[in-house]
Amino acid sequence: MDVKIQRALISVSDKTGVVEFAKELSAMGVTIISTGGTAKAISAAGIDVVSVESVTGFPEMMNGRVKTLHPKIHGGLLGLRDNAEHAAAMKAHQIEPIDLVCVNLYPFEQTVAKAGCTLEEAIENIDIGGPSMVRSAAKNNKFVTIVTNAAQYDTVLAEMKANNGATNQALRTELARAAFSLTASYDVAISKYLNAQAQDMFPDRISIALVKDQELRYGENPHQKGAFYKLADSREVSVGNAKLLEGGTPISFNNLMDSNAAFELCKEFEEPAAVVVKHMNPCGCAIDEDITKAYEKAYLGDVVSAFGGIVAINRNMDKELATVIMESYARFGKAHGAAGFFAEVIIAPSYDEEAVETIRNLKAWGQRVRLLETGPIDRTKKDTKEFDVRCMVGGLLLQQRDLIGWEKDALTFPTTLKPTDEQLEDLRLAWITAKHVKSNTITLVNGKKLVGVGAGQMNRVESGLISFKMAGPMAKGAAMGSDAFFPFPDNIENAAKAGVACIVQPGGSKKDEEVIAKADELGIAMVFTGKRHFKH
Repeated sequence: MDVKIQRALISVSDKTGVVEFAKELSAMGVTIISTGGTAKAISAAGIDVVSVESVTGFPEMMNGRVKTLHPKIHGGLLGLRDNAEHAAAMKAHQIEPIDLVCVNLYPFEQTVAKAGCTLEEAIENIDIGGPSMVRSAAKNNKFVTIVTNAAQYDTVLAEMKANNGATNQALRTELARAAFSLTASYDVAISKYLNAQAQDMFPDRISIALVKDQELRYGENPHQKGAFYKLADSREVSVGNAKLLEGGTPISFNNLMDSNAAFELCKEFEEPAAVVVKHMNPCGCAIDEDITKAYEKAYLGDVVSAFGGIVAINRNMDKELATVIMESYARFGKAHGAAGFFAEVIIAPSYDEEAVETIRNLKAWGQRVRLLETGPIDRTKKDTKEFDVRCMVGGLLLQQRDLIGWEKDALTFPTTLKPTDEQLEDLRLAWITAKHVKSNTITLVNGKKLVGVGAGQMNRVESGLISFKMAGPMAKGAAMGSDAFFPFPDNIENAAKAGVACIVQPGGSKKDEEVIAKADELGIAMVFTGKRHFKH
């Protein structure tokens, strides 16, 4: 059913485009009702405005808290025009129908995101009348058009111009869906803020507000559909908030998962760092004073697995580094047994124009690589309140994010032999990398470069054997990291056979004394962190 728009109520906090919208409506003969600052802005543009006070017979009061919460407003929104009882009530109480509502809400999320925002300020920015009108109009979308976003203005105007000033049911239904999604997200933001104020991380009820960023070609596999939704209030520097530069093949579900894994590891390091990830696990990770050298070391960690991987760096991408990445196979890989090289995604805080041009044009595969630009890494903006969410059939598992890194002051040194300063640097890299590898995890680092990874095995011994095999001769003198404690000395014995010089692990096993004794017997320095880093 088409409904001609004759009366519209406009009351917006974000006034982007609202004057132009009101002008177009007025030109089509629509009566504009408005409040406060919105009414002033529209009136100042020479557009006739009917004040809400003249409709309700009551002035705005209580600092604007009460203005639209009135039967003559909500009756005009909720009344069913094909219902005789409703029509009679509207006539008896002189309630005129309102055909279109244009409302966006007080900027609650922007307010609480400001430094120094007080609870009083937050409460004052909780919109009551706005959501009430939005929900009323959306519920009665059989007769009422609800507009909640400036991006919808042109669509509504185009429909009205093509349809003699009316809107159709399909459009009104779509706008109503968007309206209820808006009010749901708004309430989630308020609930999240108030729970945080109460320091209640896991309240009885919890909702998570997400905004669709893009639909993906498919999910993990071609038979699965997929899309990426962003947390509505996320401001942390991340892959989720990164900008996808023009060109390249559209990014996929697996690309995003792997890119997140790569960049979150890269973010752990303040010094220049490079990471190469394949199937959610780092196959290369290195730090160096020079970012180009760090990348070279990371790539050489496993040139075979790097093929088709994800490359992340924590420094600006310049032409020199871009050239080295594009020529990885010819410069380093071929001599070390690689069959070739290309990257699915490259992630960096920023890109020089010459670097982008080099990536796109130096090699044929550069035309399809996805380039993600995250912006400068600001570690002060880590969202410690964001959940780590895991899915299971029938529900979600929520936990705090694992934000523990290398806690130097918490380390203990149980073995007779102590690690050197140089070994401590390798142990740090081994420990941080192990945090980002699927359990059970064993990592090997030599010369600030990841040289061996044993990931996702059902027992830690097998993970160790895989890492030793991967490292080959580089295991000699290496630092070994384990994401959890050693329940038996067998891993220590195998490490010694491979030539490992030092080990970092959480400690805490019932057999710690046996493990320490075996390390002392075999001349291996060991460090306990007191923390575990399982990653399922």
